[in-house]
Amino acid sequence: MRTYETIAQLRQALNPARRAGHRIGFVPTMGALHEGHWSLVSQARRSCDEVVVSIFVNPLQFGPGEDMGSYPQTLERDLDGCARHGCDRVFTPSPRQMYPDHTLTRVAVRRLGEPLCGQARKGHFEGVATVVCKLFNVVGPDAAFFGEKDFQQLVIIRRMAHDLNMPVEIVGCPTVREPDGLAVSSRNVHLDADQRSRATSIAAALGEAAEFASHGQREVPQLIAHVRERIAQAGPVQIEYVEVVDPETLEALEVIDQPARMCVAAKYGSVRLIDNMPLDVAGEA
Repeated sequence: MRTYETIAQLRQALNPARRAGHRIGFVPTMGALHEGHWSLVSQARRSCDEVVVSIFVNPLQFGPGEDMGSYPQTLERDLDGCARHGCDRVFTPSPRQMYPDHTLTRVAVRRLGEPLCGQARKGHFEGVATVVCKLFNVVGPDAAFFGEKDFQQLVIIRRMAHDLNMPVEIVGCPTVREPDGLAVSSRNVHLDADQRSRATSIAAALGEAAEFASHGQREVPQLIAHVRERIAQAGPVQIEYVEVVDPETLEALEVIDQPARMCVAAKYGSVRLIDNMPLDVAGEA
């Protein structure tokens, strides 16, 4: 495994593989890597000849009141994990390398970045789309791998690649969960024992809603009410949103007469967690 700190170094290193017609897989990350990230690397390893991982804490996606400095920095551990999981190349640029001379250009995917997490994190998805666009231009991947846990992000990146005619396949990979159902996240380490126990109610509530939908419950308000009540019953929590949306447009649905996605955001103390689950039309689960 080789690491690169500059765009020029990485591009030069990838040229031989590209000339040889090798399929390049890419997993963009902000570090603090965990089993969710390793599942993306494994998927890339199975379907690509070269696997590139980027580790870059992107300043553009942190909004007012969000402390980028508190994001965990575990580069040495991350690099060791990348080597153990079969990565070929790791890109670790500095902010100056990615954003020289006060870069003015931003990428915004209209409408898709506004609902759900976009309501509380203004400008967040513009920062995500901008850095992913830049990383695609640097790496030139044939396929890029994103987790379904960050479902809104996945939808936005997929639409960006489509709208801008980017020659990259966007591969969504299933959410990785702890044995008790909690979606794996770098934020989980900030939960105390009681908060972590209560947070498992999110996945449990989503699972129950999916079960109800598969058995014929089509009315979205009833499903949302059940999920909210189930999460609140577990103990103190600030529920930011519970919504059922079209999985392509992210528009809110009132009736499940098509494949849908239920999305949740909730805070336990200062720790904000997100999760989601597909809801299938009765008879199609």
